[in-house]
Amino acid sequence: MSETWEYTLSIPNDLRAVTVCRRTLRLILTLHGLIRLADAAELVAAELVSNAVRHTDGPAALRVRRNAQGVVWIAAWDTNPEPPGPPKTWEQLGDDEEDGRGLGLIDSCADYWGWQPSGRFGDQGKYVWCELGVA
Repeated sequence: MSETWEYTLSIPNDLRAVTVCRRTLRLILTLHGLIRLADAAELVAAELVSNAVRHTDGPAALRVRRNAQGVVWIAAWDTNPEPPGPPKTWEQLGDDEEDGRGLGLIDSCADYWGWQPSGRFGDQGKYVWCELGVA
């Protein structure tokens, strides 16, 4: 049985929060002996938080937890209750497109991903989450 833990980082609606979240997540994983997950975790967290900040006007949050089976769950909460669109395939994206790659990256890097409605902070919203392999 693995050690379980959970962290939540409340963030403002500011793109600089993406860097804060990446660095905080790397520190959390390092302190828990999971540095081998840090690169993939930073990538998916950056995409999740970036989407949360870019597509809403309200606050956001990054949550990361490890369950008893060793799975690391990473999620971004935002105030928009609408589900994310389906990820675009690489074939659907043009070479010069800069938007629309995030969920495709998450789909490629994570074992599972999805979304769920949430009433965090008393507001309607959602979590977009992913799981990284049993560690």
